[in-house]
Parts: sequence; structure tokens; C-alpha cells
Amino acid sequence: MSDLREKIDLLADLMEEYNLDEAKLEGKDWSVSFSTLPDAAPVGTPVGGASQGSAERPRRANKTETPKPTAPQGTPITSPMMGIFYTASSPGTPPFAKPGDKVSAGQVVGLVEAMKVFNEITTPVSGTVLQIYVENAQLVQPGTILLTIG
Repeated sequence: MSDLREKIDLLADLMEEYNLDEAKLEGKDWSVSFSTLPDAAPVGTPVGGASQGSAERPRRANKTETPKPTAPQGTPITSPMMGIFYTASSPGTPPFAKPGDKVSAGQVVGLVEAMKVFNEITTPVSGTVLQIYVENAQLVQPGTILLTIG
């Protein structure tokens, strides 16, 4: 039983650390899922509605919540997948792009490492790098704004 409690605590800690809205952990004959989404149905509730007598759970506040960027000016370049974002091809080399740099459509502006594969992030437009929103070696999710081109 205490082993399961440790796994539940670990799952909750990982959700908080990576600012996840949902997570699920499964074993051979058990399953635990968490959701912080306000309209998430409790486990065991049929899709499309809450069971009778269930109370809506408030979304828990995340102590480490980072402010979301306001509507970016220019064209946002987003991560296509979950992984680690890198600003340069290797440590000690100059970054692919930094604020103020001129870039051309198709130019590599970063890398996202996913499952030991480095995926090039290219810009679909030419322009000037206005802002970089993530730091080198930061975990990103699909849709995370990496930088903007103006």
C-alpha cells in the first residue's frame, strides 16, 4: 500500500513540476489518474456528464505558475512536440537565433530533442527575432511559443 502512495505522490509532484493539467499512472491491476481541469469529470463518471452527488472540484493553484505571455507581436514559432528545447546545436556554440537577429524563411531557429532525436525548428517566415520565450534546455509542450518573428 505504501508503495502505491509513493507512486501517487510522485505523480502529483511531476504534475506540479511540469505544470501538467492531467496525468495517469497504470500498473498491472490498478490505475490512478489526476486532472486539474475545471470541467474534468471524476474518475468513473460517464463521458458527457457528472454522476449524481458529485461536487465540482476547483482547480488547484500552482505555486510555480509562470505568467503566460501576452498575445505576441509578430509570428509565433511554436513547438510541434513535447521535448527539450535547445537554442544551439551543442554547448559552446552560438545560438541559432537571438533577439534582433534577421532570419529567413526555412532557417533553423532551435532544436527540440524528443526520444533522443533532435528535431530542427525552422521559421516559416522571414523577419527579425522579436523575443525568445523559453530558455535553453527547457522542457516544452506541443504548442509552447518558443519565439516570435516580426
